[in-house]
Amino acid sequence: MVKHCIYCKCEIDQNSVVDVCARCGYAVWGEKMFQAIIENMEGARKTGSLDQGSISTASFKVADKLKYG
Repeated sequence: MVKHCIYCKCEIDQNSVVDVCARCGYAVWGEKMFQAIIENMEGARKTGSLDQGSISTASFKVADKLKYG
């Protein structure tokens, strides 16, 4: 399944942490803010907190790690 930008509908990388292409992201938030959003969301993905709201086995594994250290 291909991901699309929520604004212009162009294709974006499947592994993108946001559903917005760079062109639209810069237009909406500005270059510096959009880069900060991307960096923070990639950091959240690495720590496992990006998927907190989803129900999956990966989410449960992260929750168990946090709960039991």
